Amino acid sequence: MIDVATPSIYLDGIPHDRLGAIRDLPGLMWHPYETNGFWAVTRHVDVGEVSKHPEVYSSGIGHTNLWDLEADALEARRTIIDSDAPDHTRLRRLVSRAFTPRNIMVWEETTRSIAAELLDGFIAGGGGDWVDLVAAPLPIRVILTILGVPVEDAAFLKQLSDHLIEGTTGEMTLPDDAFGNTTPLRLLPFGSPASFAMYEYGERIGAERTADPRDDLVTHLVLAESNGDRLTPTEYKNFFQVLVFAGNETTRTAITHGAEAFAMFPDEWNRLMADPSLMESAVEEVLRWATPVMHMRRTAAVDTSLAGTEIAAGDKVVMWYTSANRDPEVFEDPARFDISRLDYEHVSFGGGGPHFCLGAFLARMEIRVLLEEMLKRNLVLSKEGEPVRAPSNFVHGVLSLDLGVA
Repeated sequence: MIDVATPSIYLDGIPHDRLGAIRDLPGLMWHPYETNGFWAVTRHVDVGEVSKHPEVYSSGIGHTNLWDLEADALEARRTIIDSDAPDHTRLRRLVSRAFTPRNIMVWEETTRSIAAELLDGFIAGGGGDWVDLVAAPLPIRVILTILGVPVEDAAFLKQLSDHLIEGTTGEMTLPDDAFGNTTPLRLLPFGSPASFAMYEYGERIGAERTADPRDDLVTHLVLAESNGDRLTPTEYKNFFQVLVFAGNETTRTAITHGAEAFAMFPDEWNRLMADPSLMESAVEEVLRWATPVMHMRRTAAVDTSLAGTEIAAGDKVVMWYTSANRDPEVFEDPARFDISRLDYEHVSFGGGGPHFCLGAFLARMEIRVLLEEMLKRNLVLSKEGEPVRAPSNFVHGVLSLDLGVA
């Protein structure tokens, strides 16, 4: 067995050698985990097969993280991510309009203004911690603006998001009763009292928008209706938590790894400076290279087979996106950062199917705008130290990264 589940392995970066070795095995590898285990799905074609067949590989039967949850905990924590049709279809229909390319473009100038402010501060200071100065504040300020949440609360909600990541590391730093939590941790997302605080915050903002509707996403969430259907209070608070966390953490991770890549491979940045028409492919390469969410779990709803391996109903099936994004059967020289790639088949937003990332257009827009603003300033980054990584097997997180202004 080749271990890719122990969080501490990721302190040195993604173990691409281990994932590649699993990818080269015939069939699927059974990976022991806790009291049971999971099938490791590491090839691009197989990730696509699992993603596109939710009737076989369920998001709703079990949790979408590696660990198991008791039935009441799963229901308390269930989000759009942990749902199958018809529930997933219903939830997505209620909110998807807010994330169409047309509606996302409404927020481009706001994003550009925030990016410009952050980059000017970074340059004025001669560089520094890219995560703290640029990568973290940009997406949290953008998603809070879209939600209609006071931007002055960005630091608090970022802090909560950081604590949620700890739930995937096995290194919780909060006491169970932090933020006044009285809920058993097993009933909270990521088993963290930070989820309790996120819930309370979301409920307060939701109540304010119910009483005083505005033109923002929280108002849409609390008042969204389709054929007389609306989000329940539990669905709303879980949606709020997902939007703040996913709309912040994943884009922050992509921006961090993208900046590091351009600092490590300055010829690629020079290519983009010389030919801005490469912007679209550059954004896609940043997403492939970063793979912000490294895996997602499904549970077999029926007996089936994949890659010649027999899978029993109830077995966990885990898609390793970070491996699929380095599959040489799909990407030529996959270990090379190449902004001119034309093979856009990365799975950083999922491998297709109904669970394709709701925030994909938003993430692409934020990355593009940031790179455009960097080009305007002729900003060339230099790597001044190694990244401090989060010991997480789920999010490809970086806690700090020192970059200079070359």
